[in-house]
Amino acid sequence: MDSYGDLIAAEDVLLFVNAAITSTGQGEFHSDAGEQRLSLDFLHAYMLGNYRDLYARVLALDINDHNAALVVRRLLETAGDATAEQRRSEGRLIARRLATLPPPRVYRLFDALRRAGVNNRRTRAIMRDWLSARPDPAFDAVKYRSALKRALRHAHLAPAGEELGAFLFAPLTRKHYATPLLETWRRAHYEQAALYELPYTAAEGFAARHGIPRDVFLKRMAPRMTRLETLRLQESAHRNGVTELQADLATMPLTRLAAYVLSLPAGDRLRRRAELTRALESAAGRVAGAHRGTWGRVTAVLDDSFSASGSVHKRRRPLAVALACHYLLAALAGEYTGLWTSGRTDALLTHPYGPTPVGRRILDALDTAPSRLVIVSDGWDNAPPGLAAEVLRIWRTRLDPERRTGIVHLNPVYDAADFDVRRLSPAVPTAGIRDAEDLPALVELAQFAEGRTGLAELIAYMDTRAARMLRGHDRERAR
Repeated sequence: MDSYGDLIAAEDVLLFVNAAITSTGQGEFHSDAGEQRLSLDFLHAYMLGNYRDLYARVLALDINDHNAALVVRRLLETAGDATAEQRRSEGRLIARRLATLPPPRVYRLFDALRRAGVNNRRTRAIMRDWLSARPDPAFDAVKYRSALKRALRHAHLAPAGEELGAFLFAPLTRKHYATPLLETWRRAHYEQAALYELPYTAAEGFAARHGIPRDVFLKRMAPRMTRLETLRLQESAHRNGVTELQADLATMPLTRLAAYVLSLPAGDRLRRRAELTRALESAAGRVAGAHRGTWGRVTAVLDDSFSASGSVHKRRRPLAVALACHYLLAALAGEYTGLWTSGRTDALLTHPYGPTPVGRRILDALDTAPSRLVIVSDGWDNAPPGLAAEVLRIWRTRLDPERRTGIVHLNPVYDAADFDVRRLSPAVPTAGIRDAEDLPALVELAQFAEGRTGLAELIAYMDTRAARMLRGHDRERAR
């Protein structure tokens, strides 16, 4: 049996994991950015000070990139407090997690370490290994030139080759570069055609220098844009009459695709119903994979109340997560029922509106006799207040004490005031969620929040995830 201290430790770890999954330090519907950052910083400091080993192992879980970078930074800043064994295990976890982060996020992390004066041997080795593993140093030199220069200087590293060094620190002293991309960058200073062979972020500056009209630049640049650049610029490009810029829905991740669908006017969604539905179902099927159709009878309660509109920084993000979960659960289930808090039945046309009658929808959901009930909501049950908690309490204690129906609450919004995601009821487990793609793993993790497993099981689960992540990293390095 777990001691009281073990139970507290398990609760602390789960609380931090929920925060690290959902919060990005940006404003939410019920709290501003300052409150989010203050709350999140406290949790990071608390975890690092009390559970350093578990804090590092959180890197193997599905926390968001913002918090992964914060964990790495704090571990490196406090390297002197770690034992030799801790530094070895942390180094492997850090290296693996950095390999999965977007390059701009890693370069921002390196800048933060530089500003904080963190320059110990382990930090320099981690920076060296990450930079040496980059697949195209010339591409990084062109796209992230200033950040790469700062990283090299801070880690006391030499550029990969004399030509790359010249490009980074004295780029216009050369009359010719043998590396094609570097030569293209040099020619773009005086040849307009050359800039269209560069990455978008580098080409944009040259386009402004040459006075190229925005619509002309976007039209010609469209084939070289990344998926995210295309998605980000598509709306403004269409306003400028550039129809060539079209996001490839077939390859878009599920949650990002849901956010894109919600950004479209209702008329466009109706007109493109077949295309958008097919894309959402296809993306959900890819996530479900071998588990497609294996979850039995599933009912979901999905929050599309006004608070699902999110914030200035996260427009419609909670609703996008709910919409993505709707399609993913439909793929995972053998038989599926989706119930929106608004009462709407057309998921594709959902939009944030009205109060949050979660309790009433839970009653409707339980009437379907599901084997699994998934609730996706920010936890603000207000129509009437507290009904959801009472329904779940009575269901768990009187009507289904044998837990024939598995119930889990997934919350996409971090509650800064409570240092956690808001819970509907102590009778059911709650886990934070940022991307619907993480739903299967989060349902698995939620068992620890239900109180039926303790610290030892939680540590074993985290160790398993860490070992799995490191095995994958070792296989990639062996290739």
